[in-house]
Amino acid sequence: AIDSAEPERRADAIRWIASHGTPDDAPVLQAHLTDASVEVREVAEAGLWQLWSHSGDEKIDALLARGVDEMRGGDLDAAVATFSSIIERRPDFAEGWNKRATALFLAGELRRSLADCNEVIKRNPAHFGALAGFGQIYFQLEQYERAISFWQRALQVNPNLTGVEISIKATEQLI
Repeated sequence: AIDSAEPERRADAIRWIASHGTPDDAPVLQAHLTDASVEVREVAEAGLWQLWSHSGDEKIDALLARGVDEMRGGDLDAAVATFSSIIERRPDFAEGWNKRATALFLAGELRRSLADCNEVIKRNPAHFGALAGFGQIYFQLEQYERAISFWQRALQVNPNLTGVEISIKATEQLI
Protein backbone atom coordinates (compact mmCIF):
# COMPACT_ATOMS: atom_id res chain seq x y z
CA ALA A 1 0.00 0.00 0.00
CA ILE A 2 2.95 2.36 0.53
CA ASP A 3 3.33 2.65 -3.26
CA SER A 4 -0.39 2.71 -4.05
CA ALA A 5 -1.70 5.18 -6.60
CA GLU A 6 -4.33 6.15 -4.02
CA PRO A 7 -3.12 8.76 -1.51
CA GLU A 8 -5.45 7.41 1.19
CA ARG A 9 -3.85 3.96 0.98
CA ARG A 10 -0.33 5.46 1.09
CA ALA A 11 -1.29 7.48 4.16
CA ASP A 12 -2.72 4.38 5.85
CA ALA A 13 0.48 2.46 5.12
CA ILE A 14 2.57 5.28 6.58
CA ARG A 15 0.44 5.31 9.73
CA TRP A 16 0.90 1.55 10.08
CA ILE A 17 4.68 1.79 9.66
CA ALA A 18 4.85 4.66 12.16
CA SER A 19 2.93 2.60 14.72
CA HIS A 20 4.63 -0.75 14.17
CA GLY A 21 8.01 0.08 12.66
CA THR A 22 11.46 0.84 13.97
CA PRO A 23 13.80 3.76 13.31
CA ASP A 24 15.23 1.65 10.47
CA ASP A 25 11.94 2.27 8.64
CA ALA A 26 12.45 6.04 8.65
CA PRO A 27 13.76 6.21 5.05
CA VAL A 28 10.46 4.77 3.81
CA LEU A 29 8.57 7.58 5.52
CA GLN A 30 11.14 10.21 4.52
CA ALA A 31 10.58 9.32 0.88
CA HIS A 32 6.97 10.43 1.29
CA LEU A 33 7.88 13.90 2.56
CA THR A 34 7.85 14.84 -1.13
CA ASP A 35 4.69 12.92 -2.04
CA ALA A 36 2.31 14.55 -4.53
CA SER A 37 -0.44 14.48 -1.88
CA VAL A 38 -0.39 17.11 0.86
CA GLU A 39 -2.15 14.66 3.21
CA VAL A 40 0.47 11.98 2.62
CA ARG A 41 3.29 14.48 3.24
CA GLU A 42 1.68 15.56 6.52
CA VAL A 43 1.13 11.96 7.62
CA ALA A 44 4.75 11.11 6.71
CA GLU A 45 6.07 13.98 8.84
CA ALA A 46 3.89 13.03 11.81
CA GLY A 47 4.86 9.40 11.27
CA LEU A 48 8.55 10.22 11.45
CA TRP A 49 8.09 12.02 14.75
CA GLN A 50 6.16 9.01 16.04
CA LEU A 51 8.79 6.57 14.82
CA TRP A 52 11.63 8.64 16.28
CA SER A 53 9.85 8.71 19.66
CA HIS A 54 9.92 4.93 20.03
CA SER A 55 13.10 3.65 21.59
CA GLY A 56 12.02 0.01 21.68
CA ASP A 57 12.03 0.12 25.49
CA GLU A 58 8.73 0.83 27.25
CA LYS A 59 10.45 2.38 30.28
CA ILE A 60 12.46 4.77 28.13
CA ASP A 61 9.35 5.68 26.11
CA ALA A 62 7.45 6.38 29.35
CA LEU A 63 10.30 8.62 30.52
CA LEU A 64 10.25 10.44 27.20
CA ALA A 65 6.51 11.06 27.56
CA ARG A 66 7.02 12.29 31.13
CA GLY A 67 9.78 14.66 30.03
CA VAL A 68 7.60 16.04 27.24
CA ASP A 69 4.80 16.64 29.76
CA GLU A 70 7.24 18.39 32.10
CA MET A 71 8.50 20.55 29.25
CA ARG A 72 4.96 21.44 28.14
CA GLY A 73 4.13 22.30 31.75
CA GLY A 74 7.08 24.69 31.91
CA ASP A 75 9.13 22.64 34.37
CA LEU A 76 12.28 22.81 32.27
CA ASP A 77 14.65 21.72 35.05
CA ALA A 78 12.65 18.53 35.57
CA ALA A 79 12.42 17.96 31.81
CA VAL A 80 16.19 18.33 31.38
CA ALA A 81 16.74 15.89 34.25
CA THR A 82 14.31 13.37 32.77
CA PHE A 83 15.85 13.59 29.30
CA SER A 84 19.33 13.33 30.86
CA SER A 85 18.22 10.11 32.53
CA ILE A 86 17.14 8.76 29.14
CA ILE A 87 20.49 9.72 27.61
CA GLU A 88 22.39 7.97 30.44
CA ARG A 89 20.38 4.79 29.92
CA ARG A 90 20.15 4.88 26.11
CA PRO A 91 22.81 7.17 24.64
CA ASP A 92 22.06 5.78 21.17
CA PHE A 93 18.44 7.05 21.28
CA ALA A 94 18.51 10.25 19.22
CA GLU A 95 15.16 11.53 20.42
CA GLY A 96 16.34 11.67 24.03
CA TRP A 97 19.06 14.07 22.90
CA ASN A 98 16.62 16.02 20.73
CA LYS A 99 14.10 16.53 23.49
CA ARG A 100 16.81 17.64 25.90
CA ALA A 101 18.12 20.04 23.26
CA THR A 102 14.63 21.53 23.02
CA ALA A 103 14.28 21.89 26.80
CA LEU A 104 17.72 23.49 27.02
CA PHE A 105 16.84 25.90 24.21
CA LEU A 106 13.65 26.89 26.02
CA ALA A 107 15.71 27.40 29.20
CA GLY A 108 18.05 29.73 27.31
CA GLU A 109 21.01 27.35 27.51
CA LEU A 110 21.91 27.73 23.86
CA ARG A 111 25.45 26.29 23.91
CA ARG A 112 24.29 23.11 25.67
CA SER A 113 21.37 22.87 23.26
CA LEU A 114 23.80 23.11 20.32
CA ALA A 115 25.87 20.27 21.77
CA ASP A 116 22.78 18.08 22.06
CA CYS A 117 21.70 18.93 18.50
CA ASN A 118 25.11 17.68 17.39
CA GLU A 119 24.45 14.40 19.19
CA VAL A 120 21.07 14.07 17.47
CA ILE A 121 22.59 14.55 14.02
CA LYS A 122 25.35 12.01 14.77
CA ARG A 123 22.63 9.44 15.42
CA ASN A 124 20.05 10.62 12.87
CA PRO A 125 21.50 12.85 10.12
CA ALA A 126 18.03 13.33 8.60
CA HIS A 127 16.45 14.71 11.78
CA PHE A 128 14.87 17.83 10.32
CA GLY A 129 13.74 18.94 13.78
CA ALA A 130 17.31 19.10 15.06
CA LEU A 131 18.48 20.81 11.86
CA ALA A 132 15.75 23.44 12.27
CA GLY A 133 16.72 23.70 15.94
CA PHE A 134 20.31 24.48 14.96
CA GLY A 135 18.90 27.30 12.84
CA GLN A 136 16.88 28.69 15.74
CA ILE A 137 19.87 28.59 18.06
CA TYR A 138 22.21 30.26 15.59
CA PHE A 139 19.57 32.90 14.95
CA GLN A 140 19.42 33.61 18.70
CA LEU A 141 23.22 33.83 18.70
CA GLU A 142 22.94 36.35 15.83
CA GLN A 143 24.88 34.04 13.51
CA TYR A 144 22.36 34.58 10.75
CA GLU A 145 24.22 33.00 7.83
CA ARG A 146 24.73 29.84 9.85
CA ALA A 147 21.07 29.83 10.87
CA ILE A 148 20.03 30.05 7.22
CA SER A 149 22.43 27.24 6.29
CA PHE A 150 20.90 24.86 8.85
CA TRP A 151 17.35 25.85 7.94
CA GLN A 152 18.17 25.09 4.30
CA ARG A 153 19.48 21.67 5.33
CA ALA A 154 16.24 21.04 7.23
CA LEU A 155 14.27 21.95 4.10
CA GLN A 156 16.35 19.58 2.00
CA VAL A 157 15.19 16.76 4.25
CA ASN A 158 11.63 18.00 4.72
CA PRO A 159 10.47 20.60 2.19
CA ASN A 160 7.15 21.01 4.06
CA LEU A 161 8.52 23.16 6.89
CA THR A 162 6.75 26.41 6.04
CA GLY A 163 7.86 28.05 9.29
CA VAL A 164 11.46 27.39 8.32
CA GLU A 165 10.90 28.94 4.89
CA ILE A 166 9.43 32.03 6.56
CA SER A 167 12.42 32.22 8.95
CA ILE A 168 14.87 32.06 6.04
CA LYS A 169 13.12 34.87 4.16
CA ALA A 170 12.84 37.05 7.28
CA THR A 171 16.48 36.47 8.19
CA GLU A 172 17.64 37.24 4.64
CA GLN A 173 15.75 40.54 4.88
CA LEU A 174 17.31 41.18 8.29
CA ILE A 175 20.79 40.65 6.86
